[in-house]
Amino acid sequence: MKAGKRALPRFFYQIDKFNATDNFRRLSLMAKKTVKDIDLKDKKVLVRVDFNVPLKDGVITDDTRIKAALPTINYVLENGGKAILFSHLGRVKAEEDKAGKSLAPVAKRLGELLDKEVTFVPKTRGEVLEDAIANMAAGDVVVFENTRFEDIDGKKESKNDSDLGKYWASLGDVFVNDAFGTAHRAHASNVGIASTGIPTVAGFLMEKEIKFIGDVVAAPQRPMVAILGGAKVSDKIGVIENLIEKADKILIGGGMTYTFYKAKGMEIGNSLVEADKVELAKELIEKAGDKLVLPVDSVTCAAFSNDEPTEIHEGDVPAGQMGLDIGPKTVELFADILKDAKTVVWNGPMGVFEMSNFAKGTIGVCESIASLTDATTIIGGGDSAAAAEQLGFADQFTHISTGGGASLELLEGKTLPGLAAINDK
Repeated sequence: MKAGKRALPRFFYQIDKFNATDNFRRLSLMAKKTVKDIDLKDKKVLVRVDFNVPLKDGVITDDTRIKAALPTINYVLENGGKAILFSHLGRVKAEEDKAGKSLAPVAKRLGELLDKEVTFVPKTRGEVLEDAIANMAAGDVVVFENTRFEDIDGKKESKNDSDLGKYWASLGDVFVNDAFGTAHRAHASNVGIASTGIPTVAGFLMEKEIKFIGDVVAAPQRPMVAILGGAKVSDKIGVIENLIEKADKILIGGGMTYTFYKAKGMEIGNSLVEADKVELAKELIEKAGDKLVLPVDSVTCAAFSNDEPTEIHEGDVPAGQMGLDIGPKTVELFADILKDAKTVVWNGPMGVFEMSNFAKGTIGVCESIASLTDATTIIGGGDSAAAAEQLGFADQFTHISTGGGASLELLEGKTLPGLAAINDK
């Protein structure tokens, strides 16, 4: 974030017939208790963190999510609590899925970041875990094993098994939910624990996410521009429908461009298309009117490859070609729309940014947003956050959400079970 240049975060529901509902929703989000609202001294503090980090050969390749949890963890320790940390890591459906999914490397990295010993317990329940917790002193940290290891036998974690939630709740005195990335899921490790009646509050990361998205669903500074990319229209239907009522402009990019092209009767060559969503795309175009802005040109290729020649085509994509990025005229068009924006929300890359030949659109959007000196800018997690990180633009945004799915569902206007389960002030 550029010091002294960003406006305070305010976001995007119009002050119109939605005002009362939206402000009530914002107030309800902001009225959740936080870790500052409870006594932590000598308490066993259960902290649901989001340590779902990328691993390669047992080595963490990006520790951003671990660092994001440090303010809450340090606060617990500084106030005399005993921090019992747990998280999911990847998807675990069978015994063989456990390979490479242990939180042991995460616990080791956390110890390095905290500069203190962190005890790792390779169990999700049982005597070994209970003894480790019983032997904790104030200021100690215990990390126990991947909560999704409990999914091997009946999906107990992801199906919110009540007995598992009760067991985990029995390990602590208070519960701090700091995992916004799983707030849109009712799992045993968030809703299950909270439903037992244990005092449940938000951590600092959760509080920050609630504040930003709470402002998003309240009153934006205008003009408000939403940029939506990614592969599928189906992933963004709810967001687009909701933002038609809220945003001044909605810029479309990524693979879902070509479903909208098809809906307009344009040629798309071999580009990605969701045939069963063409009629819906047509409805969205009609409903949004000039608020919805589609790319005017595409970077195309005959194959999904970074090694084949590329072409630039305005409008239709010719036979034998597939659109893999927005073109230079679209980058200019989007930059022109963004230059006066006061609120920007971005979710989804503009092309196959992992390939250098098709990264220019995403880079161009990043540069346009980064150049804004008097706007609140948010990335809604997911691939767009990864793109900003990889392309070196992360520090140029006001806020990068840690939860792609959770932030999308909030933007759709949905109630997130993980947030709803946190105690009100």
